Amino acid sequence: YKMQEYFDVWRMTDSLRSIMLWLDEYALTFSVIIITLEIVVGVALLLGLYRRFFNILLLLLIIFFTFLTGYAVFSGKIKTCGCFGDCIPLSAMQSFVKDIVLFVLILILLAGEKYILPLFKSAANGLLIIISTLIVLAFQWYTLEHLPVIDCLPFKKGNNILELRKMPANAIPDKIAFKFIYEKNGVQKQFDETNLPDSTWNFVKRDDVILEQGSNNEPPIKDYVLNTLSGTDTTEALLSQQKQYYVLYMKSIEDTGKWVNNFSAVIHAAKATGKNVYVIASQAEAANELINNQYHFNVPVLSCDVTAIKTASRTNPSLYLMNGPVVLNKWGRADFEKVINK
Repeated sequence: YKMQEYFDVWRMTDSLRSIMLWLDEYALTFSVIIITLEIVVGVALLLGLYRRFFNILLLLLIIFFTFLTGYAVFSGKIKTCGCFGDCIPLSAMQSFVKDIVLFVLILILLAGEKYILPLFKSAANGLLIIISTLIVLAFQWYTLEHLPVIDCLPFKKGNNILELRKMPANAIPDKIAFKFIYEKNGVQKQFDETNLPDSTWNFVKRDDVILEQGSNNEPPIKDYVLNTLSGTDTTEALLSQQKQYYVLYMKSIEDTGKWVNNFSAVIHAAKATGKNVYVIASQAEAANELINNQYHFNVPVLSCDVTAIKTASRTNPSLYLMNGPVVLNKWGRADFEKVINK
């Protein structure tokens, strides 16, 4: 998601648009490669294997990351780097400083390269590298099919979605000044809110200038608004019901595969116990076509912002058991059978 955020920002530049759209399609592949490289290079460094090769690779990685975090800081277009996910949130500046420190430490490693000695014999070191690579790839595959082993998201079990949609009680808002641009006789001029022009000037636009950054002024769950296919906001009505129900989150309409049959069984099991089932999707019309017209599941389909669904649904799709606004349980697409068999 973080790589896609960078690609989305960069594709606003016309000359980069086509390549960024292409890169966006392979964001997941690139992410798996980079994560694997980070871990394997670290293991190789600890083992003292091919020290010149892995030190240079480590240097290239930190240059790449320093560029990304530096861009986030100096452009102001990306607030966090996502380096450690949601469990250890860092601001763009904190991430940039971290990378500068690591860059200096890696230069020290390069300077003292001759002191890095192999921990084991070559064959053993090579075997450990292969095992490490397989473990990292397997762990990533597991989390893509199931759910993160440690859940640090605002949609984790026990959380109240309605409460987390509210602004924090100790929020400090940004101090903002409004600058108004007006035009007269082909000349544009800027005015502030205390000094607006007369009616002979034509309004052009308003710019919001942040004078002082606030803090803790965003709710943990943002853009979580559920609309029916007709456009009616049903967020409060759905989350306020005093009973248990299931929600299927769909980021995109793809890869139906095995989960469809399991979801069908979930619906039958839910109806047998008096629980309703809802589908929440970013592409509600397409989801309704799949869920109700193609598979005839006959369940309500609601629309929601894709970013909110990405936060809620770390696999595509994900299934939640809710009790009113509270998350009781959640399953990745590979675990729907557990809902049927429990």
